[in-house]
Amino acid sequence: MIRSVFKEDAISIAEIYNHYISETIITFETEAVSPEDMFDRISKIQSDDLPWLVAENDSGKVIGYAYASKWRERFAYRFSVEVTVYLSPSYSGKGVGTQLYEALFSELRLRSIHSVIGGITLPNQASVALHEKFGLKKAAHFKEVGYKFNQWLDVGYWQGALKA
Repeated sequence: MIRSVFKEDAISIAEIYNHYISETIITFETEAVSPEDMFDRISKIQSDDLPWLVAENDSGKVIGYAYASKWRERFAYRFSVEVTVYLSPSYSGKGVGTQLYEALFSELRLRSIHSVIGGITLPNQASVALHEKFGLKKAAHFKEVGYKFNQWLDVGYWQGALKA
């Protein structure tokens, strides 16, 4: 089930995200986030009238989330967002990311969002495939812009336009 985030979900969301912080290069953050920090992030997204969605399994446990954030602050960018999705590792590759993005992109269309941008630490073939599945195309590649786990990392940006 896909639904809008609740305050109580911040605990599960922080747990999912902290796995990626401590175990992967997917995020450039290096310190675990608290549920309170995550709730502040959720509140910021919601205060910008943008969606933050969660996926639940049959038991009602949060197994993933997706959200859109402002691409930039300047007013002319108001129809452009950056999209993000994270899954509990045991649910990766099972279609949950696709379900979250389908719901997220539908919400974005309702808000008249035009341009969707996804940033991906490279290499990450699963994330590239997900973004390309939704029609996003590679628009930029920045070499060695992040440093984590004693290695320089590249970031690519995929972009697409939402059709009504």
